[in-house]
Amino acid sequence: MLDRLEALEREFADVEVRLADPDVHRDQARYADLARRHKELAAIVERSRRLRERSGDLEAAREMFSESSGEDREAMRAEVDSAEVDIEGLTRELELLLLPKDPNEGRNVIVEIRGAEGGEEANLFARDLFEMYRAWAARMGWAVEVLGSAPSDMGGYNEVSFLVRGDGVWTRMKHEGGPHRVQRVPVTEAQGRIHTSSATVTVLPEAEEVDVRLDPGELQVDVYRSSGPGGQSVNTTDSAVRITHKPTGLVVSMQDEKSQIQNRARALQVLRSRLLRLEQERQASEQSEARRDQVGGGGRSEKIRTYNFKENRVSDHRIGLTLYKLDKVLAGELDEISDALVHDEQARRLTGEP
Repeated sequence: MLDRLEALEREFADVEVRLADPDVHRDQARYADLARRHKELAAIVERSRRLRERSGDLEAAREMFSESSGEDREAMRAEVDSAEVDIEGLTRELELLLLPKDPNEGRNVIVEIRGAEGGEEANLFARDLFEMYRAWAARMGWAVEVLGSAPSDMGGYNEVSFLVRGDGVWTRMKHEGGPHRVQRVPVTEAQGRIHTSSATVTVLPEAEEVDVRLDPGELQVDVYRSSGPGGQSVNTTDSAVRITHKPTGLVVSMQDEKSQIQNRARALQVLRSRLLRLEQERQASEQSEARRDQVGGGGRSEKIRTYNFKENRVSDHRIGLTLYKLDKVLAGELDEISDALVHDEQARRLTGEP
C-alpha cells in the first residue's frame, strides 16, 4: 500500500500543476476531469501524510517510553496508545479510499416506484415511499424533479419516477432499490384488519447522452392523449409519449408535461438510464440480475424492508436492523438506516464479499 500511496502523491502533485495551466482552464471538459481527480486524490493524500506523521510519532514515543520512568513513562504510554489508534483508523480509511470506485459514483439517480401486491393499498404505499424520499432529499440538500407519474384512483401512484440530484446521491440511494413491504390497516379496510402490501423501488444511475447513444431507427415512438386516475382524459391533445426500444423491448411512457416535446425528452432520459444499467450488468456478467434483485416479483415474501405501522417499526432485512421510529423514517429521517447500509457495504468490500 505504501508504494501505491507514494505514486498517488506524485499524481496529486502533477494534477495540481496541470490545474494551474491556463490552457487547461480554457478546456472546460478537461478542467472538470482534473478537478474531479484532484478532489479524489486530496482525500487520499491528506490521510497518507497524516499516517506518515503519526507513524513517526509512534516510533518516537516508543523510543522515549523505553527510556523513561515514572510520570514520563505513563505519558509516553498514553502517546503510544493514541498514535496506534490514529494509525489504525487512518489505515482503514485509506483501505476504503483505495478500493476500486463504483462506476456510478458521483452520478445522479432516477428512482422508479410502483405499487405491487395489495391493490390500491400498494399504490397508496408507493405514494408514502415517494414522500419519504422527497423529505429525505430535502434533509440531505438534494434536488428532486418528478419525471412522470401515473396516479391511482384514491390518490396513490400506480407508478412514479423522479430524478434526484446532489452530492452522494448514488452512494446512499442505491441501497433503496428492492421490494418494500407495508403492514397496516388500509383506508379501504372496513373491519380494521391489518393487511400486507408491497411496492417496488428501482434505482438507476442517470445516464448522459454520451453514455448511451440511441439510434432513432431502433425506437418506436407512439403519441396519445394523457389520462388521469380511472383512465379519464386530462388532455385534449396527443401530448403523452410512449417510446419502445426495439432491441431490448424496454418501454417508457411519459404524460405529465403538456408538451409532447417535453414528455419525449423525459422518456428518453429514463430510457438511457435503463439501458446504461443493462449494459453495466452485461459487462459484469450479471445480465438483468441486479435489476431482478431490486424489483423481484414485487411479492410480499420478497422484501428488503418492512414498515409495520401498528408497532411503529421499520426493519431492514439485509442487515438485521430494526428501529421503532417508523413515523420519523417516513418523515425523511433515513440517516440511521442509510449509514448502516453504507457501512455494511464498506465492510463487505474490505473482506472481498459481493
